[in-house]
Amino acid sequence: MAIKITDECINCGACEPECPNNAIYDAGVSWRFSEGTALNGVIDFGDGTTLDANEEQPALSDEVYYIVSDKCTECVGFHDEPQCAAVCPVDCCVDDEDVRETEEELLAKKAWLHGE
Repeated sequence: MAIKITDECINCGACEPECPNNAIYDAGVSWRFSEGTALNGVIDFGDGTTLDANEEQPALSDEVYYIVSDKCTECVGFHDEPQCAAVCPVDCCVDDEDVRETEEELLAKKAWLHGE
């Protein structure tokens, strides 16, 4: 699964620099797959979907920090626990029940994101 930030977020920003995948963005800020990853140019999701990794994507929230689930690996392969949750002063970085992934899937995502 991925991690999500709930609307209890106080927008302190403590989580953003802790993410090894650059999957956390400030409210209203657009994002790119290429930011903080080895992805560049056209990327293939393996299901027939392709996208330019450098293409700007719309912000997922205009009110609080947010996590791009396609870039979140729950810090698997980097740390023993999700670092966003570890540093969050209000415990609003929680499991995203809508995005479930096994440890093997998270490791594969990490390898894909970082060109390993």
